[in-house]
Amino acid sequence: MTWEDYRGRTVRLTDERMAHIVRHPEMRPLLDQVPEVLRRPQFVRQSTSDEGVYLHYQWYASTVVGPKWLCVVVRDLTEDAFVITAYVTDKPKKGRLIYGKNDSPGLV
Repeated sequence: MTWEDYRGRTVRLTDERMAHIVRHPEMRPLLDQVPEVLRRPQFVRQSTSDEGVYLHYQWYASTVVGPKWLCVVVRDLTEDAFVITAYVTDKPKKGRLIYGKNDSPGLV
């Protein structure tokens, strides 16, 4: 699968990475949201541990595990961008703000 992100760049999701994501039952109902988070994230942070990894966040007031952030993690190489994983979390990870605002709903 491939989608366009907020910058107009193509991001791919392999079958292997999809299988990894759906092993977590709370992610199954949110799979259709992954392309939306890539296209219209509330904000994007650069990973503190790997400068080629970007965390795309969108707040969802209602998920099967309650109000959570959906994070789609993308490795961005010069000629390629692909989803590493996606998960729900109570609190976004720290990192340099790349896009959006830090005053989004749900931030603690």
